Amino acid sequence: MQEAETGALDEDLRLLEDAAREAGALALRYFGKDPETWFKGNNRSPVSEADLAVDRFLTDELRGNRPGYGWLSEETADDRHRLACKRVFIVDPIDGTRAFLAGGNEWTVCAAVVEDGRPVAGAVFCPRREEMFLAKAGGGAFLNGNRISVSGRRTIGGATLTGPHSIIANKDVMAAGFVGTTVLRSLAYRIATVAAGRIDVGAARGGPSDWDLAAADLLVQEAGGRLTDLSGRNLIYNRAKTGHPALIAAPEALINPVRSLFEGAIG
Repeated sequence: MQEAETGALDEDLRLLEDAAREAGALALRYFGKDPETWFKGNNRSPVSEADLAVDRFLTDELRGNRPGYGWLSEETADDRHRLACKRVFIVDPIDGTRAFLAGGNEWTVCAAVVEDGRPVAGAVFCPRREEMFLAKAGGGAFLNGNRISVSGRRTIGGATLTGPHSIIANKDVMAAGFVGTTVLRSLAYRIATVAAGRIDVGAARGGPSDWDLAAADLLVQEAGGRLTDLSGRNLIYNRAKTGHPALIAAPEALINPVRSLFEGAIG
């Protein structure tokens, strides 16, 4: 990567970090104070006034500083102009809204820059745990300034797993030898824990969107692991359809055995 490109990525990453920190502080003003809440069109996904306030802030802060970048956010009407942009911000103002509304501490603010379909800079901030995960393409992944890496585990036997209850309660999955499970309601944070080596494998059922994944995808990649679908393919972002199938995040050595196991269980 050329020096000019590296410098631009550094600037983008600083912008993402600063914006995510301020967005987290804004979200905390609503946290635990019963914000106005309703359900989206499918009547299953909650959204609150906090989500929208954070979305407005991130729109102003990020797009205001990079007006030439495209924009994709969970809480903003999709502008397909993004498809023609080389670089695009992909944002989830509050990932894990259910956890946020229930008083949980694992919800996150997620922001990434995607270039040519792949994330090149990303921030996942967990305000309640005061954890800032950062990564840039080719530059490694960091938690609160300390470099992180995925676990060195090479077999499913003895591995730990995080995912939704429907996965970690699956008898076929657990019979493979996983020894510990954790439910985390922010998908981005779930993947970040894999990047940090705290948990060996992260899983998601089909249905997550670009904004749930882009920043965390870069984290696990730069930490030495991968986020893939059950065919082993890397994800492509900023396409017309933003949804993704069932996914796994894991060290490289576990990708093939885990995806083979999960194809029948969660695919």
